[in-house]
Amino acid sequence: MNDYYQDLGVSRDASPEAIKSAYRRLARKLHPDVNPGHEAEEEFKRVSQAYDVLSDPDKRRQYDMGNDPYGGAHAGFGQGFSFSDIMDAFFGPGAGGASSRGPRSRTSRGQDGLVRLPIDLVDAVFGGEKDLTIETAAACGTCHGDGSQPGTGKRRCEVCGGRGEVQQVQRSFLGQVMTSRPCGACQGFGETITHPCFECSGQGRVRTQRTMTIAIPAGVDTGTRIHLVGEGEVGPGGGPPGDLYVEVSVNPHPTFTRRGDDLHASLQVPMTAAALGAGMKLETFDGVQDIDIKPGTQPGETITLRGLGVTHLRAGGRGDLLVHTDVRTPTKLDAEQEGLLRQLAALRHEEAPTGKMSAPGDHGFMGKLRDAFKPR
Repeated sequence: MNDYYQDLGVSRDASPEAIKSAYRRLARKLHPDVNPGHEAEEEFKRVSQAYDVLSDPDKRRQYDMGNDPYGGAHAGFGQGFSFSDIMDAFFGPGAGGASSRGPRSRTSRGQDGLVRLPIDLVDAVFGGEKDLTIETAAACGTCHGDGSQPGTGKRRCEVCGGRGEVQQVQRSFLGQVMTSRPCGACQGFGETITHPCFECSGQGRVRTQRTMTIAIPAGVDTGTRIHLVGEGEVGPGGGPPGDLYVEVSVNPHPTFTRRGDDLHASLQVPMTAAALGAGMKLETFDGVQDIDIKPGTQPGETITLRGLGVTHLRAGGRGDLLVHTDVRTPTKLDAEQEGLLRQLAALRHEEAPTGKMSAPGDHGFMGKLRDAFKPR
């Protein structure tokens, strides 16, 4: 009878890990692709056959009792050895799929989620809270993620014996190669659910809607994502939840336009107020503000209100509020108003004014407003 322990160079009480380590060491040394030659090939056959016997608990037990599974003769290169063991020997543990052996867990982490949340500009300026309703997966309240109907249980798979995989022997140029694949009867779990939960159909989770309150940081803008750890979907089998990402979308405002952390607004100023000067009021996010219109104000001039813009995200302070004057010329005049304006034109010698040409955009409200929004 062959001495398989001697072939691998291990003692008779060697552990499975020691046997596997010895086989890897010898396989790297003797494999025909590494060490060509008849003697090395024959030695490799002996080593492979020894490992096939000693790595299998049943075969090793029979061998220790005096029964050689190969009848005391070398039955040919690689009979019954696992292809994953060869891969492990050359490329390291796990290369041959050994890391996936055994039943896989029914419990896994849930997926991350992404939802979009529209907010108003005032919420971006100061921050706030918003209620958000999402559809997600939650742990089943009946089986609490187990997947079985309460009072029942799971049963070891009769096809794979609880291993979660089945083995198949195929012939190749190396001889007989043993491959493993997930068991089709239990889908690789190693056990079957005899009575699936009526609520979740054995998944351990159900679809549901829930409403949560989202804290909106001051300074967010369209496209900003808020990361909420553990607020995503519960995983299969009641596994840990994933994360939730909330992408902010800021609604347009009828009065204010945002540029960075500054706010821009247009203030309609009567022609007489622009010429003579006046005090006006503007409704802002910080309440009513007094605006001082200086005499001779031109269309498109900018009045800056410091610190009334958007809060800087993750920093102190705020941007500014820039007010652009929109001087309005009256389109309809009664006889008295027209007479007064003609008297003014005569006093200023402007009855027949001479036009002065200038480049487009050098004057006027629209030109100055356009210039204000050009990249600095």
